Amino acid sequence: MPGASLRQDVDGGSTASSLGDAGVTSVVRISGVRHSFAAPDGSRRTVLDGIDLDIRRGEFVAIVGPSGCGKTTLLNLVAGLVSAEAGRVEVHGGSPKLGDSNVGYLFARDALLPWRTVLGNAELALEMVGVAKAERRRRAEELLGAVGLSDSAGAYPAQLSQGMRQRVAIARTLATRPDLLMLDEPFSALDAQTKLLLQDTFSRLWADLGATVVLITHDLSEAISLADRVVLMTARPGRIKRVLEVDLPRPRSVVTLQSDEGYHRIYQQLWSDLSEEVVRQ
Repeated sequence: MPGASLRQDVDGGSTASSLGDAGVTSVVRISGVRHSFAAPDGSRRTVLDGIDLDIRRGEFVAIVGPSGCGKTTLLNLVAGLVSAEAGRVEVHGGSPKLGDSNVGYLFARDALLPWRTVLGNAELALEMVGVAKAERRRRAEELLGAVGLSDSAGAYPAQLSQGMRQRVAIARTLATRPDLLMLDEPFSALDAQTKLLLQDTFSRLWADLGATVVLITHDLSEAISLADRVVLMTARPGRIKRVLEVDLPRPRSVVTLQSDEGYHRIYQQLWSDLSEEVVRQ
């Protein structure tokens, strides 16, 4: 798939350059964020506390931590689905906005519309932002080809495996060529073989798109294989315990990295820090 076409925004211009012209160097900036939820007894339960994080343009950042540490809450704050109780979250230099076509969100479950075909689902986001029918059809077909589903364009979600459904979801999310991609455990529901294939497929598409990515995952191998930096969070209340640079050359593959000493060094460091937090839960 030609990189130039992926990098154009939905209006035909260059998303990266238009945002860069505004002087925005950090796509996401999180400053002093604290957030809590109401507990059943009426008290407040702090889930995030003192989060400071800058994510640079074109960077791939993975966030890992024990269950319940607030990883998905942090992603929802960036998406504008939740407002921070204290502190500030900025996306592209301003407050997060729901429905921003420059932001894509990929969930663990595909959430495809069962009454639409594979092609219809892949076109959905483009249809919602008003892209002309011929153009959205062309772009959806291009992405379905990139994820290996050209032959399934006329099928319905119920006729697909879970891995194929998630490929459609990836195509749908990338169709608007978002500048920022937020991924919430997007490969966690897949079998091991399909997971490896989709990780490599997504890594290739991301390299072509050049988007900024924030990935939530429990899988340390996935985080190291895909990310430029891995942010490790503490047990609740979630704080940033460590940020590790993944100084491994690209392109990467989960399979080939198994024999890389640098990969194992980073994995052991992450696991050592994470295991301390799991015990604390």
